[in-house]
Amino acid sequence: MNQKTFVIVTGFIFSIVALLHLLRIIFSWEAVIAGWIVPAWASWIALAVSTLLAITAFKLAAGAHRDVMK
Repeated sequence: MNQKTFVIVTGFIFSIVALLHLLRIIFSWEAVIAGWIVPAWASWIALAVSTLLAITAFKLAAGAHRDVMK
């Protein structure tokens, strides 16, 4: 797998993570980790971070940073 393919796959994974956090917010799904109920505000932060990472990965794959993708 070359670097560009890796970055595209990473972008899709972060997109799926962002979508799942958005769905958790919309449908008020409960997330429990080892008996601890994760507050909904944590999904807002995770949504922002995963969306930013997905956008960055797709920009990188599109050649926005050609120096890195050699």
